[in-house]
Order: sequence, then structure tokens, then C-alpha cells
Amino acid sequence: MKNSAMSQQELLVDSPPAGPGASEAGGVSRGRSRLGLIVTGMLGGSLVALYAVATPFVAPALRKICLPFVPATTAQVENVLQALRVRSGSLVDIGSGDGRIVIAAAKHGFRASGFELNPWLVWYSRYKAWREGVHSSTSFHISDLWKVSFAQYSNVVIFGVPQMMDQLELKLARELPSSARVVACRFPFPTWVPEHTAGEGIDTVWVYNAKTFKSQLQQGMTRQTMTTAQEDT
Repeated sequence: MKNSAMSQQELLVDSPPAGPGASEAGGVSRGRSRLGLIVTGMLGGSLVALYAVATPFVAPALRKICLPFVPATTAQVENVLQALRVRSGSLVDIGSGDGRIVIAAAKHGFRASGFELNPWLVWYSRYKAWREGVHSSTSFHISDLWKVSFAQYSNVVIFGVPQMMDQLELKLARELPSSARVVACRFPFPTWVPEHTAGEGIDTVWVYNAKTFKSQLQQGMTRQTMTTAQEDT
């Protein structure tokens, strides 16, 4: 027992005391830890701020069908204008995004309107139209396309997705005048026959004559009525 006690005492005596170097090392370690927490907090705050700013621009622009905002390319804008080069009057861009189609159409003499559900994009479009000097011939509305009538427009532009095009066919065929033209970008309508196309690849646009697709709708309704009558007899 005595030898054991002496061994413990010797160990305690022989152990060197903690010097200033150990304190400095501990201070450096704590400083690094605090710095890491600060950097992590700043990075997290930046990501939250970025998400808050970016979300309205990438969120679905139109309800019922998820349609995120994807800006039109320069070639797409040019193809739309080329497709409507002999047209005039009123024009509407359904899901107008940042307003570039509406503004370009106004510069070519159209009375152009845009319907967009995202308020940030609508406000930006109004500012951009003012900056480009066409605010008097443009208008931008915060609205869901399914709750708006397009009966007053003679030219319609739509950047849609396949999931919405069949429903939009019926809506436009019922509402538009026979003199209207519809320009579909990125994706064509599923049953309408285009009058002509412009561009190629992802920049292709399809041009439809309302007189033709309204006639198709009427024929379809007539056939359905006849079929129903035959089934009833």
C-alpha cells in the first residue's frame, strides 16, 4: 500500500504543470469553434434569404397545372413575332412571366396584355414595360388563366406544358372569335392542326387558326349529339 501511495505521489510530482501553451491551444480551439458557428449561421441565413427571393420566380406561375417560370429565349420571341408578322390588334400572353413577349409585341404595334399568377413577375413586367417606353400599350394582370375569358383577344400566345394543353384547347375554342390566331410555344396542342410553324427544336412555335379549331369543336359536338340521340332511340 505504501509503495502504491508513493507511486501515485511520484506520478503527480513528475507530471509537468499545464503551461501557457496549453491555454493558448484551448483558446484557439474555442475561437475556431465560434468562427465555425458564425460562418454556419451566415451561410444558413444566406440560403434562407435566397430561397425567399427566388421562390416566387420558380413557383408555379399558373394554378391547376404546375407551370414554373422559364424565360423565353430570344429565338422564341423572334419566332412568335415572325408567326404574327401580318397580324395586328390585341394580343394576350397566357402566363406572361417577366413580360418579354408582351413588351416585344407592343413594340411591333400590338395592344398587348399579359396574365400571370406570380405578383413579383407582374410587378417586374410593369416596371420593364415602363423602362422600355411601352407602358401605355401594355397591361399586366395578376390572374389565374382558368378564371379569365380571352374572348376579346385576336392573338393568343401560350408557353404551356403537355398536361394543360387539352384543357386549354376546349377553353380557347369556346371563347375566342373565329378570326383569332393562337401561337403555342414549346409544346403543340394535342388535336388541333397547325396552320404553319416557325423555328426548330425547342424554339419551334405552332400557329393555329381559330376558324379551323372552332369548326373541329363544333363537328365533335355534333357527332356527340348524334351518338347520344341514337343511343336514346
